[in-house]
Amino acid sequence: MTSILAEIQSLRTELREYNYQYYVLDNASISDYEFDMKLKDLELLEKDNPEFFDANSPTQRVGGEITKKFNNVTHKNRMYSLDNSYSLEDLLDWEKKIQKMLGTDAIEYTCELKFDGASINLTFEKGILVSAVTRGDGFVGDDVTANIKTIKSIPLVLEDAFLSDFEIRGEIILPLERFRKMNEERVAAGEEAYRNPRNTASGSLKLQDSGEVSKRQLDCLLYHVVDANNTYKTHFETLKVARSKAFKVPQEITLCKSIAAVYEYIQVWAAKRHDLPYETDGIVVKVNDLHQQDELGFTSKAPRWAIAYKFKAEQVSTVLHKITYQVGRTGAITPVANLEPVQLAGTTVKRASLHNADQIAKLDIRENDTVFVEKGGEIIPKIVGVDLDKRPEKSVPTIYSESCPDCYTDLVRTEGDAKHYCPNTYGCPTQITGRIQHFISRKAMNIDGLGSESIELLFKERLITNYADLYDLRMEEIIPLERMAEKSAKNMIAGIEASKQIPFEKVLFALGIRFVGETVAKKLAKHYKSIFNLMIASTDDLIEVDEIGERIAESVVEFSNDLGNIEMVNRLKIYGLQLEIVEDENSNVSELLAGKTLVVSGVFEIMSRNDLKKSIESHGGKVGSSISKKTSYVVAGKNMGPSKLEKAEKLEIPIISEEEYIAMVGA
Repeated sequence: MTSILAEIQSLRTELREYNYQYYVLDNASISDYEFDMKLKDLELLEKDNPEFFDANSPTQRVGGEITKKFNNVTHKNRMYSLDNSYSLEDLLDWEKKIQKMLGTDAIEYTCELKFDGASINLTFEKGILVSAVTRGDGFVGDDVTANIKTIKSIPLVLEDAFLSDFEIRGEIILPLERFRKMNEERVAAGEEAYRNPRNTASGSLKLQDSGEVSKRQLDCLLYHVVDANNTYKTHFETLKVARSKAFKVPQEITLCKSIAAVYEYIQVWAAKRHDLPYETDGIVVKVNDLHQQDELGFTSKAPRWAIAYKFKAEQVSTVLHKITYQVGRTGAITPVANLEPVQLAGTTVKRASLHNADQIAKLDIRENDTVFVEKGGEIIPKIVGVDLDKRPEKSVPTIYSESCPDCYTDLVRTEGDAKHYCPNTYGCPTQITGRIQHFISRKAMNIDGLGSESIELLFKERLITNYADLYDLRMEEIIPLERMAEKSAKNMIAGIEASKQIPFEKVLFALGIRFVGETVAKKLAKHYKSIFNLMIASTDDLIEVDEIGERIAESVVEFSNDLGNIEMVNRLKIYGLQLEIVEDENSNVSELLAGKTLVVSGVFEIMSRNDLKKSIESHGGKVGSSISKKTSYVVAGKNMGPSKLEKAEKLEIPIISEEEYIAMVGA
């Protein structure tokens, strides 16, 4: 029996190596026939010896697992987005900022192609792939492990040691040649062709049958390793080692000593990108030194140590037939250009945002004009100009709408605001349904069984007029509705009931207070602990909260003073929603650092940088990203940034070691 297991393990190792050589190195060392014969031998051995089954065996790559529901998974390390740049000047401005923060001009950069696919986070424990999770909103994604295991360029088991436990991130792509063949097959079968490789790759990850995913022959290009210990000193070295351990890290990554060299790389690939076997929409520039990355840290949305350079967007011309107006859940009015359909970057564009009245006036956009359209960041269509040579003779300037397109209330525009608003907040139907749709959305209450169409139907039937009404819905009211079966009604009620466990910061975001997005909601929830503490806070109190400005503060106070909102919040309390923070037993060890701000700088030996920051917060302190007069202490490790050291000494801020910090909090 031992010899059989040894034979099975030997075949698995051999086939994994062949897979790596073929799908990662693009260098087949045996013929397809020989590979298939060895795979068949392994299948027979595993079939005859089921006790040696291994979910990560090369024989399991074909898929076949059915996933009815993709579970939400909270990322251990947030997946941030990237700030964008479009010119050499943008890159130079970015360089000046990071040079100032680091206190040095000696910065090395990596340049990588920015792949146009679906972001994925792979988690390995002891050399085995244990989960694959989509980016989602950066905080929470979908577990698509079964589908990812069908992608042959992703190793399921590492034969050689790389790191013990780590995450590696990349982009799931559909190669252009494979996309072309898929569309040929679909058209031949009388089916509609897929629009573009990016959306097709993303959609493939959510197919319920992993066997179908396997047939699509997706690929995965990897570009970032998350290692809490920074085992390797640089980003480039980490990826180089990862490539040698079976991961498909593109060869195009290069090192640059200056932004001038970075820009040369960008210009080369702006021309060469169309020769690549997959889509790319720009270049990602990163600070190479991992210690410098740690020093720079993150903003609320993006890493300070990386920036994306976006290639010039594709542009087409078409006719603007009519300008219409839409009202959003906050009452903001958005003018929309209804266009003669045109192909742009792989999709058919029929509509484009005109942003606001100032933009229309600036470009002098009129109905029946021939306009130039491009995709902002190659995602959202926008009008960037007018072909005046083709303007009709009897053309007349656009007069911006004076009333709401939904409730016909006169629009208002406050000084300094680019947008017009419908002031009929609680009477405008689109604003009402928009707020409820926001409330149930994935990033907010994430209510299963409810969608935008369901909300429209429930509102039309007068079963709901605000989001609190959702918790009064009954089965007998829902079942008689159009396209509503008993199972759908049960799922809806169950989803509403389950939402009562959604944590307070998400409930606060779900309330739809103007200017209170996800990040602001988390800050307010953490500071005030409950909705009731928040609603009695004054504008001056709110402004004292870190990163809360006057505009946000005034909006929160306005919401809190509205009698209708007070009634709704009280109803939500009665229904059992989480309107205060449920403290984790480990979340606050003490209040020793309450009211204090600590800046962490350098390399540490006893605690990891992330653990040190968590410790500060668990003792009631705040972790600052830069040194200022408000900084209470600087916790300094080895190789502390010289600019931070100089500033701390100039402001006479106490500098303490890692050991002194540990003694201070009694850990």
